[in-house]
Amino acid sequence: MKRDDDAMKRTTTLIAEDEPLASEGLAGWVREMPELELVGVRADGPGTLQALRTLAPELVLMDIHMPGMSGLQVLRKLKAAGQRLSIVVITAHDEPETRERCIDAGACAYLRKPLEDRLLLNAISAAMRSHSAPIKR
Repeated sequence: MKRDDDAMKRTTTLIAEDEPLASEGLAGWVREMPELELVGVRADGPGTLQALRTLAPELVLMDIHMPGMSGLQVLRKLKAAGQRLSIVVITAHDEPETRERCIDAGACAYLRKPLEDRLLLNAISAAMRSHSAPIKR
């Protein structure tokens, strides 16, 4: 039986997560969501920036602590370039200063691992409503 995916606009999604188990789990979750389309997975900051330019996802689910460049540094580079993107930060660390810095740098939400599906869905919905402009190529 054919799913009706073609009739529904799917949100292109990039995962930026360096921890393989977390990345695989998040990718599996995204693949199960009929509203989302996984376009890539990156494990470091520079690779994430490159993927943002080449894949132009509408949504990014991004960890803070990544090799090469942190998620916060990625956010700051995007903000400095005037690029708005729907980014949900997902991290195991819940430091108030980091949360504030991420939101100030343009993150739409800051969630703590382990994730609850309901909280992630709410954050994605809010992110898509508030930051609908795609990244410039």
